[in-house]
This record gives sequence, C-alpha cells and structure tokens, in this order.
Amino acid sequence: MSSAVIVQYVGFEPKKLAREYTFNVREAGEVREFKLDIANEAFVSHRARYQDAPAICSVRLQAELAAHSNHPDETQYVITGAELDFFRETRLPKAARNLSGWKKAQEDF
Repeated sequence: MSSAVIVQYVGFEPKKLAREYTFNVREAGEVREFKLDIANEAFVSHRARYQDAPAICSVRLQAELAAHSNHPDETQYVITGAELDFFRETRLPKAARNLSGWKKAQEDF
C-alpha cells in the first residue's frame, strides 16, 4: 500500500455569494473532503477566470497540506484577493508582467 497523498478535484457548486470547489484527499486508505470558496465577485471583476478556479484552489489546498503534514485542522477555506493576484501574476507570460519592457522590445523593430 502506498503512503502517497492523492488530491482529486471533485467539482464545484454555485452558491449565493461564492462558488464552492470540492476536493478529496486520499492518504493511507483515508479520504478527507475539503471545500474552498471563491467569491462570485472575483469572477465578475475578472480577478479570477472560471477555468483557473480549480487550479487556484488546488494551489491553496496543497499549501495547507504541506504546512500541516497533510493533516490540516480546517476543511473549509476561502480564497483571498491576495491569493488571486499571486496566482494571476505567476501565470502571466513575462512580457505581460512587464508591459514597459514589452513596449521597449517592440520599439527596437
């Protein structure tokens, strides 16, 4: 039997103020369920994209698992605006992150 931790995205449920993303974490025959919320406003204001939401939640869940030896006390988390910004910034191509550098490169042609 493997002692590996397996994180599985199960799906999401739209709520009144947020979308709730569900993950199962399997380890040594034990299955735990975690729920992570992203405010609907984050999608409306384009701070988060629907297709990125599972990955955003996965990053947060992986961090919580790592910080608590795979056994965090909490099973419900809310994704913060800072986490959304960090995810977006780390996923953008370098040219988009530094628009002034992009313009300079275009001017050289």
